[in-house]
Amino acid sequence: MTQQPMAQERRPANEGSKAAARNRAALVAAAREIYAAHGLAAPLSAIARRAGVGQGSLYRHFPDRAAMAAAVLEENVRQIERAAAAEDAAFAGVLGVLTWHLTESAAFIDLLRAEGATTCRTDGRTHALVLADRVERAVLRHLPPPPRPAAADDLMLAVAMVSGAVTGLTREEREGRALAAWRLLGVEVGPVRPFDA
Repeated sequence: MTQQPMAQERRPANEGSKAAARNRAALVAAAREIYAAHGLAAPLSAIARRAGVGQGSLYRHFPDRAAMAAAVLEENVRQIERAAAAEDAAFAGVLGVLTWHLTESAAFIDLLRAEGATTCRTDGRTHALVLADRVERAVLRHLPPPPRPAAADDLMLAVAMVSGAVTGLTREEREGRALAAWRLLGVEVGPVRPFDA
């Protein structure tokens, strides 16, 4: 005998695209955390678990590892661009957001070392160069007038040098090393944090 649902019992509403957008954002955030802890070779199943979604949902949004890494990179670049475009943006603050991404995302470091980046499909190097160029343009917009910490041509070299110092098992260790590298270069960096719109 089958039980019929009572009138006051209702199925949960299907949230459709809202749930899909929420799941995608959760997957990107989870991937950033997993990649920071375990590198780009981390299993996709760990990302799905951290995001609280099934693997089917992960593969609907990101058919492979390259697509997942590309999404993390794109979100990192968007945050830096938003930080640079903010009304009260300053060079040190934008560098603080950039440094946060350096300490949080191994994939982002690979992006900034675009010659070796292979994280985004077949044309990965080209895609990485485009994203690195977007980061450079966003930060250059706030480069202080002379005398400045680095010439405009040297900015991405300085970023690459700092990214090379970002090592350590914990985020705090990576942040400490990044800030020490900026200090050695004579560059003031604002609070190391993600950009909050």
